[in-house]
Amino acid sequence: MARDTRALCKQCRALGKKLFLKGERCYSDEKCAVKRRPTQPGQHGQMRRRGRGVSEFAVQLREKQRARKTYGVSERQFARCYLKAVRRKGVTGEMLFQTLERRLDNVVYRLGFAFSRNHARQLVSHGHILVNKKTVDVPSFLVKVNDVIEVKSKSKKIQNVRDAANLASQRLRVPAWLESNPLELRGSVLELPDWAKMGLDFEDHLIVEYYSR
Repeated sequence: MARDTRALCKQCRALGKKLFLKGERCYSDEKCAVKRRPTQPGQHGQMRRRGRGVSEFAVQLREKQRARKTYGVSERQFARCYLKAVRRKGVTGEMLFQTLERRLDNVVYRLGFAFSRNHARQLVSHGHILVNKKTVDVPSFLVKVNDVIEVKSKSKKIQNVRDAANLASQRLRVPAWLESNPLELRGSVLELPDWAKMGLDFEDHLIVEYYSR
């Protein structure tokens, strides 16, 4: 599937919910496009938001798209995560989001080392992140229990990394399955996340229904 090149705020408006794609801006109701313009982009956006002719498939597709864009993965990557979840023991929806949450770029964001998942993906790709003292530059790398994730010593001097850590200490709530030390820019994986500890508001059953049709 082609990369979505629309403005990030338009992507949020199209799906009707905050995706937290722009970091600090998303925490302000005055700057958030979803709050300021609660209609879909385009000249017919207001009519579409009223829900005229919305099918069950459209509802499922929108939820899948919301999850996919939130984590910043391609259609192929998301489908691959779903296939892995189907093969694992447990609730398929929970296994899907457990895999997405364990991605290194997501963990870096959750620990508060980046403003957004896009920023976290950039830090990982540029080799600023260590996992168990080894450089990992693959955003889709899946962390395991007891893994230690930290920012390289030289990279700790990067101003936007320090700013992200300061913002996270004020606004970001680190999930219970992770432990973060924002001062040291270091964190660890305490356990694999279950649905309750992930703290997500996705309707996972809609995504499972989308792929099961």
